Amino acid sequence: MKSRTLDIALRGTAAACALASAVLHLILVPSHLEEKPYIGVLFVVGSVPLLLVAAGLVVRRRPLGAWAVGALVSLGMITGFLLSRTVGLPGYYEPDWEPPYGVLSLIVEAVFLVALPVWLTVTGIREPTGTRADLRAPEASRPRAGATRLHQH
Repeated sequence: MKSRTLDIALRGTAAACALASAVLHLILVPSHLEEKPYIGVLFVVGSVPLLLVAAGLVVRRRPLGAWAVGALVSLGMITGFLLSRTVGLPGYYEPDWEPPYGVLSLIVEAVFLVALPVWLTVTGIREPTGTRADLRAPEASRPRAGATRLHQH
C-alpha cells in the first residue's frame, strides 16, 4: 500500500474513532449529569475536542496537532474509565463495564492510540525544509553570500 493511501486510511480510521468516542460519551451525558454532574461535564469536556480532532484529521494537510490532542483526550478517557472501575473517582464508583458503551469507547480510544505511531512511521513526519530549522543551521553549513556551487560532471 502506498504511503499516501495508508496516510489517508489511518487518518480516516482515527477520525472515525474520535467521532465514535465523542458520540458514545455524549449519549451518556444526560444520565451522568443527573447521577454525578461533574462526570457528565467531563464527558462534554472530552467530547468537544474529539469532535474537533475528527474534523482536523480529515481537513488538515499535516494534522499533527489533531493527533496530539486526540491522543491526550483518549488517554484521559481510558484513564478515567479504569479509575472509575477500580479505585473510584471522587464520589463516584462504577462497579460494572456498562455494556456496550464502556467497552466500545475503550476499543475506539485504543485503536486511535495504536494508529498514531503507525501514522508517524508511515508519514515520516519531519520539519519541512525552508523553515526555522534552516535558519538555526550552524554557520559552517550555510552557504556564504555570493558563493557559487561547483557542479561535477
